[in-house]
Amino acid sequence: MDTASGSASQYRWLTDEEQRVWRSYLHATTLLEDHLDRQLQRDAGMPHIYYGLLVQLAEAPGHRLRMTELAMKVKITRSRLSHAVARLEKTGWVRREDCPSDKRGQFAVLTEKGHEVLRHTAPGHVAAVRQALFERLTPEQQKALGEIMEIVAEGLQPNEAGADLPWLR
Repeated sequence: MDTASGSASQYRWLTDEEQRVWRSYLHATTLLEDHLDRQLQRDAGMPHIYYGLLVQLAEAPGHRLRMTELAMKVKITRSRLSHAVARLEKTGWVRREDCPSDKRGQFAVLTEKGHEVLRHTAPGHVAAVRQALFERLTPEQQKALGEIMEIVAEGLQPNEAGADLPWLR
């Protein structure tokens, strides 16, 4: 196989087994995300990413986070977060507050209405996660999956200053 920049022998392509694992991973994660999105749309009228935002705020001290910190926690661009928070403000689930120590900074704050939506939605979401993932795996497989995902995440989370990360854009 020749490419514009050289022959295939210059590249370390995936083995057949690596290709099988990679495609299985992509297929499973796409199906899982779609499954969870559909469950949350059906039960609460929100996409999975909005649920994740509400959970982060619910777990934060005072149910509030700086917008930049929230973007970092959910791994999305600040622009996408701003759009999502605007939609959540329209539902009354989140409000923004100015940061007193930084005129440009803002907090996202979970409202009581948002907290109530989480209380109502969480049991169905946990059941969907349990059914789609944990009930299909043995305890040993669950442990291995957790360890594998921690290793992958650790390797992809740059620690150096100035790293090109979406939530810093």
